[in-house]
Amino acid sequence: MISSIKPVSPSLTTIAGVRRSIPAKLQFSPLPITGNFQKPNPFPQKPLLSAQSLSNFTFAAPQQRSDVFRVRAYEADRSRPIEIGVEVPEEQSGQKVKIGIYFATWWALNVVFNIYNKKVLNAFPYPWLTSTLSLACGSLMMLVSWVAGLAEAPKTDLDFWKTLFPVALAHTIGHVAATVSMSKVAVSFTHIIKSSEPAFSVLVSSLFLGEAFPLPVYLSLLPIIGGCALAAVTELNFNMIGFMGAMISNLAFVFRNIFSKKGMKGKSVSGMNYYACLSMMSLLIVTPFAIAVEGPQMWTAGWQNAVSQIGPNFVWWVVAQSVFYHLYNQVSYMSLDQISPLTFSVGNTMKRISVIVASIIIFQNPIKPVNALGAAIAILGTFIYSQAKQ
Repeated sequence: MISSIKPVSPSLTTIAGVRRSIPAKLQFSPLPITGNFQKPNPFPQKPLLSAQSLSNFTFAAPQQRSDVFRVRAYEADRSRPIEIGVEVPEEQSGQKVKIGIYFATWWALNVVFNIYNKKVLNAFPYPWLTSTLSLACGSLMMLVSWVAGLAEAPKTDLDFWKTLFPVALAHTIGHVAATVSMSKVAVSFTHIIKSSEPAFSVLVSSLFLGEAFPLPVYLSLLPIIGGCALAAVTELNFNMIGFMGAMISNLAFVFRNIFSKKGMKGKSVSGMNYYACLSMMSLLIVTPFAIAVEGPQMWTAGWQNAVSQIGPNFVWWVVAQSVFYHLYNQVSYMSLDQISPLTFSVGNTMKRISVIVASIIIFQNPIKPVNALGAAIAILGTFIYSQAKQ
């Protein structure tokens, strides 16, 4: 048994690649050692223990003493002890909470918008003016925010607005087409058809961009297309204009996403300001068409009729649908700054579920079980598509 160790030179203090300082007065706890070895050289020319010699030793547990010498292991290129436990940084947990708030706000605002939008369109069936008012309200809100210093105004140039134009054009078409659809059919049916947007995305990307997708992506389109077809065939209040409006909206928003990805690379504009600029340009595009298609005379007569039937609450409905339209889109673009496109796609799928369920409950729309089955299949296919594309 070895009960004490004589002081040795500093060069002999490296044990198994671990360097530590030796105090002037050494006190070691008795350490029973058993092993097969020859009598050691009192003045060895290499470290006392090597990786080869360690295999010949068996260390017994030391006795409990108050003067036990503790050794801490260090990594080769670090000056801190190795941490065994892994803790989640507070920044990551805070980021998850922030994303959760974004999603909850996004869904809630979208549900409220769809409810008020449908109420306005039931009493005032002029989707072109309704779409124009939504864009005008958002543009005004952002201009006031920039002037008042509530939000930092974006720094843009002529190239920015040139690249934004095709995005705004596609956004305008998609927005108006969706509003036309909801003026003709139930909100739930419009969103069921709009859940087929991934199919349009794959089709357009394959035909115009030459992109190829894995087989699971193509297979995930089958339940989307089949579910939407089943829901359309069994819809009690089917309307061709409403159906085509939702389909055109899908196609337009797919092109909007493509133009946005290609044109906005390298641009340093936040999601909130990007959507604000998009709304302003879309307003300039849609206003002359709204005047040409519907016109002030139709709007005046329709407005008077709606106010006489609904009362002053109709004005509040118009304001609410315009404000909430801008807010839910703004939050969705802000969330894109924080999450991946895949997470956004999953969130968008869950958003449609919340809108469909809320609209059925509030408007008491009759729905057949087979129609509900088609909607469920289409939405499930959308979720599978988002997972297959990652």
